[in-house]
Order: sequence, then structure tokens, then C-alpha cells
Amino acid sequence: MRKFKWLFITLGTLLALYLLAVLIVPKILDAKHNQTKVLPPYTVSNEALKLYNSLEFISDLHCDALLWRRDLTKKNEVGHVDLPRMQEANMALQAFTIVTKSPVGQNFSKNSSDAMDNITLLNIVQGKPISNWRSLFKRAEYQCQQLHEYAEDFDDDFIIVKDKTDFEELIEKRKVDRKVIGGFLGVEGGHCLEGNLENLDKLYNEGLRMLGPTHFFDNELGGSAHGITGEGLTDFGKQVVQRMNELGMFIDLAHSSPAIIDDILKMTDKPLIVSHTGVKGTMDNSRNLSDKHVKQIAKNGGLIGIAFFKGAISSPEIQGIVDAMKHVKNIAGIDCIALGSDYDGSVTTPFDITGLPLLVEELLAQKFTEDEIKAIMGENIKRFMLKNLR
Repeated sequence: MRKFKWLFITLGTLLALYLLAVLIVPKILDAKHNQTKVLPPYTVSNEALKLYNSLEFISDLHCDALLWRRDLTKKNEVGHVDLPRMQEANMALQAFTIVTKSPVGQNFSKNSSDAMDNITLLNIVQGKPISNWRSLFKRAEYQCQQLHEYAEDFDDDFIIVKDKTDFEELIEKRKVDRKVIGGFLGVEGGHCLEGNLENLDKLYNEGLRMLGPTHFFDNELGGSAHGITGEGLTDFGKQVVQRMNELGMFIDLAHSSPAIIDDILKMTDKPLIVSHTGVKGTMDNSRNLSDKHVKQIAKNGGLIGIAFFKGAISSPEIQGIVDAMKHVKNIAGIDCIALGSDYDGSVTTPFDITGLPLLVEELLAQKFTEDEIKAIMGENIKRFMLKNLR
């Protein structure tokens, strides 16, 4: 009897410690991994602020806020994005991208799919459902459902864009009330499908509209830009791309090996997205797009989201963001350039979402015209969505 008593005490103590960790640790991790160089409020010139406030449609192609245990319906002191800060920043549309696996020791050069996974531990310490602890698909499904819950809790001020009708509703409502904002769902890496094509349809039914074949490691679809094999699409990868085209889902080439990019460009004439990237023309590493691929994606009517973090862009960061945009403009034109921040993606950015006027100020400083700035800040995404959403 005494043994059972001590067992219950031990289990109770462990449970109490776990619950305490769930209450305390997630915010500490969030604050540690998602930092800004400069904290708000931000100061910009009157010229930049006037232009920024005149922008009708501001949009960003990449944000990992769903990864963290942060109530996105509240304004938070940590991280880069939540719904109130989207409203404050006059952000019309944000891509909420899902991370399901991240190797320990993650780097731009070489990562093994067998490496220990950071996201497993993060799910445990955040108190996520036990079903998430082992299943990559369940993690993706859960984060899709989270965004739907946030939309419900935010009343009618947040629209999840799943089709052209939703997007047109967002545009019309914002003509009357700029507090109305929208988001769409994407995922980093087809490993969340767990080798089962039916899981793509299941995630589509949960609202997922964008998928990148690979993230930081090779998977069942093919090679990562940071993996080991460098291979192109596997047979399963080709099946996924074909099914995405049938469903009207956007293919995100961020993190894909050059061979996968080549394969997909051969397989489809549909416009492609690179949700968050730099370019080799200003920062030459395996993370960033070659001039050849920049030109091909632009010619295909695609979007290239320029990221905000060191490694994608050169330092100093705000100037580096615009330097990358200028390089893309010079070799491929203005119509393919978009914001691809990688907010809340375990990166340090120059500013959080409310600091976007600083980017407008730097674009002005580097002699971009007002029409070009409007295109980069969101009109290119708006045009892409109106043309390609079903």
C-alpha cells in the first residue's frame, strides 16, 4: 500500500511539474526564438508614413505564428504577428504557414531527416494534444484547426481565405472597414502527408491552400535545398504536385532543392510561389534563389517573397531586404516581388509586423516609385490571388 502511495505522489508531482512547465516555458521559448532588432513603437518619416497609410492592400506570404502557444486574437508582447497587430499594421492578408518538423542543429547546408526533431519537444512542452506528439499529419491538421478557432473568436473581423469568393469578400469588406483582415493556410514540407496522398485532400478540406514539397531535410517528395541527396521530385512527389494542380493549391518552392524547382517548372505551367527567400545575387548560399530560377518563376507569373532574416538577406537587414528586391526587379521586373517575412519562424527580424512602414521608408530611399512600392507591399499578391484562386 505504501508503494502505491509513493507512486501516486511521484506521478502527481511529475504531473504538477509538467503543468507548471506548460504554463511558463512556452512564452519563454517564444520570446527567445522570435526576436526583433528594434522593439516597437517605430518612428518613420512623414513621407513614408503617409504613403504607407495610403496602401489599400498589404500582404505577406510567410508567418509561422501558429507554431507557438500564443493567443493570436490578443495583442502579445512576444513574437512578430497576431491579429490585433495585423490590424494595427493595416495588413490585409497574411499567409499562416505550418511547421511540423525541424531537425536539431538545423542549418542551411546539410540536415538529416533522421536527426532529432525540435517540434516534438515543443509540442510536448506547449501542452499540445498527445496525438500531435508523434504524428506530423496531426500537427498540420491541428494548426489548421487552430486558425479556424481564432477566426471564430475574432468575430467577423478575420476571414480565412479558401477560394476566390472569400478573397473578394475580404477586399469588399475592407473598403468599408480596414479592421477586417484575412489569412490563408500553407505548410512547410510535404513530410506532413506521411507518404499518404489522401492526407493532402484532408488538409485541403481543413483549409490548406499552399504546400512546399520540402523544408530543411529530404522527405518522401524529394530533396531539400538543405538536405543530403539534392534530388528532384520522387514519384510520390510528382503525384502530390499533380494533385495540388487538380485542387488548385499553390506550390511553394521555398526550401526546395534546385532539382525539385526544375522538375516542378517542367511539370506545371501554373504560377508558383516562393513564400520566403533571399536571392543569390545579394546573398549567395543554398537558402537563396539563383538568378535562373528567379527569372523562370517570374516569367511563369509567380511570386517571390523576400524574407527579413539574416542569411536570406545581407546586413544591415532593412537595407538588405530592399537590396534583394532591387536585384529581383533588375533581372525579372517588379510584378513578381512580394513580402515573405518569415515572421515567428525562429528568426530575428528588424521589426515586427507593426514596423512595416520602415520598409516603405527604405524603398523610398532606394528610389522605388510609389506604384512599385504598392506592388511590392501587397498589390502583386492581390493580383495573383484574384487570378489564381478558384
